[in-house]
Amino acid sequence: MPSDTTVPMRLRIPRTVWTLGLISLFMDLSSELIHALLPIFMVTTLGLSVTALGLIEGIAEATALIVKVFSGAISDWMGRRKGLLLLGYGLAALTKPLFPLAGEPATAIAARLLDRVGKGIRGAPRDAMVADVAQPEIRGACFGLRQSMDTVGAVLGPLLAIGLMYAFAERIRTVMWFAVAPAFIAVALIVFVLDETNRAAGTRAFRSPLPWRALREFPGRYGLVVAIGAIFTLARFSEAFLVVRAQQTGLSLTWIPAVMVVMSAAYTASAYPAGKLSDVMDRRVPLMMGLVALIGADLLLGLGQSLATLMLGVALWGLHMGFTQGIFAAMVADSAPAARRGAAFGVFNLASGVCMIAGSALAGWLWDRAGSTATFLAGAALTVVALALCWLAPPRHAQDIDKA
Repeated sequence: MPSDTTVPMRLRIPRTVWTLGLISLFMDLSSELIHALLPIFMVTTLGLSVTALGLIEGIAEATALIVKVFSGAISDWMGRRKGLLLLGYGLAALTKPLFPLAGEPATAIAARLLDRVGKGIRGAPRDAMVADVAQPEIRGACFGLRQSMDTVGAVLGPLLAIGLMYAFAERIRTVMWFAVAPAFIAVALIVFVLDETNRAAGTRAFRSPLPWRALREFPGRYGLVVAIGAIFTLARFSEAFLVVRAQQTGLSLTWIPAVMVVMSAAYTASAYPAGKLSDVMDRRVPLMMGLVALIGADLLLGLGQSLATLMLGVALWGLHMGFTQGIFAAMVADSAPAARRGAAFGVFNLASGVCMIAGSALAGWLWDRAGSTATFLAGAALTVVALALCWLAPPRHAQDIDKA
């Protein structure tokens, strides 16, 4: 008889996970084509300060995280994730034309916030859908695969931006128009391809999106995962600062998107292997590897002066994302009751969202007051705190998860 260790090798990634990955790929291609240029566009063309950029980015990303609180609870109640995915991806697609049309900061800021609202609406139901169809033995691999496909789009988007910036003589507004088509392809995949046959059963009554009393039902390890994720998010400020840091090294507008290419390539290459690794060992180990990579990235980006050092730091930044994002999602799924997974992702993202605002605002303030070095060194110090807290988390292996 084959041993239990061979079982995960025979389990196949569900088709739903592959479809969600493809949807993420097209939307991220669209989003990252714009985001690779947006920080410079807002600072140089629209005249925002780095402090304002940091605050806007923090609020935008936090908006996405906090909206997940409500979308997660609603998807638990409905037992249907697809409608919320369509709403979230559809809203994001509709915002794409607003960026090239923006003539003043208010329009670009509104588009950025609406885009993140769309991300928030789709985020928790999408993660819950992955958890619904993934066997516990391959849950880390499923989250890692979807994340890897998402970051393939994040690589292709900035690459396309580089080619288009060269072809259109650095006319940013013209280049941004090319983000519209892939966004609507993602929406079409939801409508015509995504299958929700194996959906979760809905709850009988709507439950509060902030189920503080129900959290008593959650094991203690869930609270610890939330705490680690919150401190980590406080340390991991917006990638917009990487783009502005690249400009300081003298990169031309055409080549600045290369920063996002390098980051996303490292992210793509590491997310799935990290998820697979977390399925066969204590999930804390790859998570701590990711935190160490973030510390290294901050040190290189803060202290380095050369282009080579910058790119190495950016690569480590991408590596840390590959070793943390999918694993955090798997740890939330592991530690939450099945009927409360959507809400569990929502509460996790609420805590992370509050810290995202504080972290990015602090990063921008430090940048304007003390320079980029202070910003990245502060990030490294906060990451050390998250790393230390990881040691308090109980060991958790995929084979220990209750399959009920």
